[in-house]
Amino acid sequence: MDRLSKVIERLINQSPFIQEAIAEGLINISSLARKLNPEIQKVTGKEVSDSAIIMAIKRMPPGPNQKIEMKIKNFMGQLGDLVVRSNLVKVTFNNYVGISQDQAKFLSNIKDISDNFYTVSRGISETTIITNAQFEDKLKSMFKSEAIISSMDNLSSITMKLPEVNTEISGVYYYLLKKIAWEGINLAEVISTTNEFTIVVDTTKVSHAFSVLMDLKTETLATADL
Repeated sequence: MDRLSKVIERLINQSPFIQEAIAEGLINISSLARKLNPEIQKVTGKEVSDSAIIMAIKRMPPGPNQKIEMKIKNFMGQLGDLVVRSNLVKVTFNNYVGISQDQAKFLSNIKDISDNFYTVSRGISETTIITNAQFEDKLKSMFKSEAIISSMDNLSSITMKLPEVNTEISGVYYYLLKKIAWEGINLAEVISTTNEFTIVVDTTKVSHAFSVLMDLKTETLATADL
């Protein structure tokens, strides 16, 4: 039986998605056993009943992904305050010669306006700027209008302060984004710095997204120490 359990554990650990589905109670263990049975018999060289496989799966120790998720759940309880900013716009430009200078001029123009919001993400071929809706006309007039790829308005952002240990724990961003995705919330943008994580969503979805993230902060773990 030890050999059988090791074979099953190895097969399941090859697919993190199966591991996660088992941990979340989202998979039918009987169906999984029937699916794995031919491969298990091939590896072990003998007939194995579905019931023996089911029992072995239920007795499996937590896999590495489950252990990571437990750490992440504990980590989520240490999240700082959530800060919501509304009435934002997002404009994406093709990168062009002089875009950095235009960006500097724009920043200089709004620097004395209180409570302004500004973030920029520059990629290889395009640059996305998110800022207050009141600056939209100014933004589009100070950058080359012909370089605009897309523009979105009626956006809101939620920023969360992450504990400094966030860089030492695998899967933090995956866990956050997974919860958002499972709730059917589309993201207009994701922004991160070392200790801050920001999502940008349509304003009609911001209350829902805020509730999901608040729930993460209050999740508790049955087993505190691994």
